[in-house]
Amino acid sequence: MTLEYRQENMVGIIEINGRLDAYNSPKLRELFDSVADKTVNFVFDMKACEFVDSTGLGTIVACLKSASQGGGDIHIANLQDKPRMVFDITRAHKIFDIFDDLETAINSFDEDFGD
Repeated sequence: MTLEYRQENMVGIIEINGRLDAYNSPKLRELFDSVADKTVNFVFDMKACEFVDSTGLGTIVACLKSASQGGGDIHIANLQDKPRMVFDITRAHKIFDIFDDLETAINSFDEDFGD
């Protein structure tokens, strides 16, 4: 798994590429914690994430909890079929705003704050 971070319109974007599983999940948490002081709102771009296991989903939820405690949120973009099944089965889709494309996910924060 590889991770890339950038910031756009005061929104942190973390691209997750590959498999987000028990082996790789600590890397996501480490990256998230290292950039959490730069902004409060994040989009996890999962266009190149082909697999998420329960530990990976748990890490995403833990990142959401941290973001929420800081007054922010995490939105999910480009969720592929296999990871989407994990979100659906676990009902995680009920706690995340999930968008079909990155631009809409980023712009959704403007709508949240009425900017």
